[in-house]
Amino acid sequence: MDYSLSFKVNEKIYLRDPESTELGKQIVKNAIDLIHTLGFEHFTFKKLAKEMNTTEASIYRYFENKHRMLLYILNWYWSFMEYLVVFQLQPLANSKEKLERLVELLTHPLPESEGQSDYNKNYLHQIVITESSKVYLVKEVKEINEDAVFKPYKDLCGRISALIQSHNPTYVFPHSLSSTLIETAHSQLFFSQHLPKLTDAGKKHKTEFVARYLTDLLFKSLS
Repeated sequence: MDYSLSFKVNEKIYLRDPESTELGKQIVKNAIDLIHTLGFEHFTFKKLAKEMNTTEASIYRYFENKHRMLLYILNWYWSFMEYLVVFQLQPLANSKEKLERLVELLTHPLPESEGQSDYNKNYLHQIVITESSKVYLVKEVKEINEDAVFKPYKDLCGRISALIQSHNPTYVFPHSLSSTLIETAHSQLFFSQHLPKLTDAGKKHKTEFVARYLTDLLFKSLS
């Protein structure tokens, strides 16, 4: 059965809810495509407006700047990832199977079959790998955090932390390990693609290498 997913994104991220209009939805959709193509540094509202055959002013009605737009895109991703963690892991029999499936989710592109969306999920996955740290590795992170705009990321870490504690209740660093798994998945996928000498990937399939590495890291930490 087909179904469409919708997530409530923190209203302090945007000036006008992109989900409230067809133009807003197209702005986000095209922004994902263009950020993937150009990279966040070279992405501008001027280029996005030209791509969409609209005006910069129309985009600025929805987002104050491109940092806020990237925050919006990542909030959608983190919410979707938490949804996958909840519903794909629920039927599994034990905590080991759930953690193994978690690693698959963290290292592989978002499944296209899960929920209808106009967003290119493969592009979104690549953006998370290459650009996600840019929303919090900024001088103003403390002030930005006061608006609770990182809540979906924290909620996902909380879900993973609960899985870790379920597998080993005596492990004393569940939140640190959960955020380490997420960030290591991104960095190792990026390094294996672009800076392979920083990894042991070699000529192996990059995604499978990172999945095996994270699995080894996870279970040796919990043993």
